[in-house]
Amino acid sequence: MKIIVPMAGRGSRLRPHTLTVPKPLIPIAGKPIVQRLVENIAKVVKSDIDEIAFIIAPDFGEAIENKLKSIAKDLGAQASIYYQTEPLGTGHAIMSAKESLNGPAVIAYADTLFKADFTLDPEADAVIWVKKVENPSAFGVVQLNNKDQIVDLVEKSKEFVSDLAVIGIYYFKQVESLKNELQAVLDENLLRGGEYQINDGIEKMKAKGAIFKPGQVDEWMDCGNKQVTVETNSRILQILQEENSENTLAKSVHLENAEIIPPCYVGENVVLKNSKIGPNVSLGNGTEVEDSIVKNSLIQTNARIKNAHLDNAMLGNHARYNGKFSSISIGDYSALD
Repeated sequence: MKIIVPMAGRGSRLRPHTLTVPKPLIPIAGKPIVQRLVENIAKVVKSDIDEIAFIIAPDFGEAIENKLKSIAKDLGAQASIYYQTEPLGTGHAIMSAKESLNGPAVIAYADTLFKADFTLDPEADAVIWVKKVENPSAFGVVQLNNKDQIVDLVEKSKEFVSDLAVIGIYYFKQVESLKNELQAVLDENLLRGGEYQINDGIEKMKAKGAIFKPGQVDEWMDCGNKQVTVETNSRILQILQEENSENTLAKSVHLENAEIIPPCYVGENVVLKNSKIGPNVSLGNGTEVEDSIVKNSLIQTNARIKNAHLDNAMLGNHARYNGKFSSISIGDYSALD
């Protein structure tokens, strides 16, 4: 099994946190979003992962490429790095990795996390993972027939079609079928809004008789902007506590008249003085918190927080904060004193 991860976008809605780090590398409960994504996929498909193909922008740099290779290695998989040189849509991004598009594969966009437990339908040529939503007009949705097969993909329809929203994760029994149809999309210069879309390749597959089934997830967690990323961090911490599946408190944390209220993630060499942390807080390695209360917040590495009462906050790497505001967003290497 392969996992194909288009992740060339920087994540403008999550600025300033994505000015120095691409969105898929932002840590959620101590792990980059993309790492949690591929680990969750490996659990759901219940199959060994042979290769993970990461499609990135050319300017991501060697350090990020090495981190992605390490993520693949931890799953026992080979890492392949491809570059999307122009922002020309989902279909174009996937075809940037065409050398890896063969055999069974999952394609997953690296800005979403999920919780699911289902078995892939052996009769399906492909599976589109969906989540039932309350406001389907805001999403692309799938329409099913009486055989539980996907017969149509509809984008943000004002009229009700379905409440099963596409979350951006797809399984293909033979992904070269998609590659062939996306190549036709490129050859025909079939553009929508100036971009080549995966949906046009899927529609061509369906027109040739491919059977698409829905795979429904229990939870769908977005990482598109600061607010939902902080919420996703909180929910992942809650899930980890429920499942007791990861050690979220490092042994090297230094407590001095401080309290940690779970669920929390506390990284290595964190120092807490005269402070109360939690619930739903992630503190990256080397962070120091003094004379503060922090809850429902995502703090990255080597941050310095003093005299603060933070709630619904997101601080970047090496950020410094000393102030009275609670719901703040400070990027890497920024200071607010």
